[in-house]
Amino acid sequence: MSPASTTPPSSRAATIPGRFLAWLPTDVDRRVRVFAWLSFLAEVLIIGTGGAVRLTGSGLGCPTWPRCTADSIVNTPEMGIHGIIEFGNRTLTGLVGILAIVVVVLVWRLRRERRALFVLSLIVLGGVVAQALVGGVTVLTGLNPFIVGFHYVASVSLVAVCAAFLVLMNAPAGPRTLAAPQWFAGLVHTTTAVLALTIVFGVLTTGAGPHSGDAASVRNGFDAQVLEHVHAWPGYALFFLTLIVVVLAWRLRLGVRRWATALLAVELVQIAVGLYQARNGLPEIAVGTHMVLAALAAATMTVVVLRVKEPAVTERPAPPRQTAAARG
Repeated sequence: MSPASTTPPSSRAATIPGRFLAWLPTDVDRRVRVFAWLSFLAEVLIIGTGGAVRLTGSGLGCPTWPRCTADSIVNTPEMGIHGIIEFGNRTLTGLVGILAIVVVVLVWRLRRERRALFVLSLIVLGGVVAQALVGGVTVLTGLNPFIVGFHYVASVSLVAVCAAFLVLMNAPAGPRTLAAPQWFAGLVHTTTAVLALTIVFGVLTTGAGPHSGDAASVRNGFDAQVLEHVHAWPGYALFFLTLIVVVLAWRLRLGVRRWATALLAVELVQIAVGLYQARNGLPEIAVGTHMVLAALAAATMTVVVLRVKEPAVTERPAPPRQTAAARG
């Protein structure tokens, strides 16, 4: 009888958790990077599919929650394309949750050395669970526009958190210090606040517009045409502030200058799409693109904010001075 066969089955099973724990990364390796990117992409994708649900009038394609119908977990052929679109979005929520769990598990052994990454991964996981519950409330309230708007803002926030994870996982652990003048950092934070205001007014504008997610759903009661103009004001202020950030970043040769330029490019495309949809009767594809671009703008803004800081350089102790006797 071989030695391995004499080991009790319970002892062999007991080693499985230990082996799995030993397999987990002790540093940010390829596994962490791949699943962090997949999590980010899934968060962006679910905004796109959520937009598709709303823009195709499929918001109540599955009229109940958490089941799709009172008698079926999945959509039925009688529900048609709306049921397929709505159930597809719900299925993607499960994938987003799985990816969030994987990232938390992968950074488990890094939770002390890379505490920021571990906390961010927990925020994403908790946010996904909360989003699933909010999605249920959205269906049960007949697509209340304020809850739908909150659902979208929360999704954009999760995209920003995932973007923060991507930035910090590529930076060394430890304290961070400003890599730009204090006044420049203040300007960047002001720009961030204006971006948040632009997104909020965009959500209110959409909640007053024609794309309710279902023909029977009520709107928020605001004047959509007035809100279109109100939404544009912080949008143009955002573009102006970002342009100043880009010019100053290049003039001062700051490390954040390329990401600031990328943010400006995203905003230019966003403005172009916004003007197109406003002048062409809010076509669904343009509105959906506008929603996804807003999330990408928030992600890029997150990178800019984090790039204003850099890892603090810790001074190494000077080597001991040799005595004349030691030098021989």
